[in-house]
Amino acid sequence: MIVLRGIRFESHCEHHMAPIIGQAWVAYVPSGRVVGISKLARVVEVYAKRLQIQEKMTAQIANSINYVLNPQGVAVIIKASHHCMTTRGVHKPDSDLVTSCMLGCFRDNPLTRQEFLSMAL
Repeated sequence: MIVLRGIRFESHCEHHMAPIIGQAWVAYVPSGRVVGISKLARVVEVYAKRLQIQEKMTAQIANSINYVLNPQGVAVIIKASHHCMTTRGVHKPDSDLVTSCMLGCFRDNPLTRQEFLSMAL
């Protein structure tokens, strides 16, 4: 299992155009092919540059890695603070949103998923 933790990103909410600031944890279990870890950070960066909703961004990152590497499994967790929640609207400054996408062995095997979760959070 290869895990890159705490990939900081900045994005903007497609609904309010307010900043989203967070971190991503990305893991995959190779199936013969590996990439440099900077490539994982770049995938996060590419999707974060768009107007986004966090749920969609999480799935896009996982699906992209899954498509390119065809690994045994991919896992992505994103934890972010949304300024549309913290600085406007309901003003809940200590809130953050956590989303995840588990594919392949991370979805099918509870032990693999738990190993990732224990390393990620």
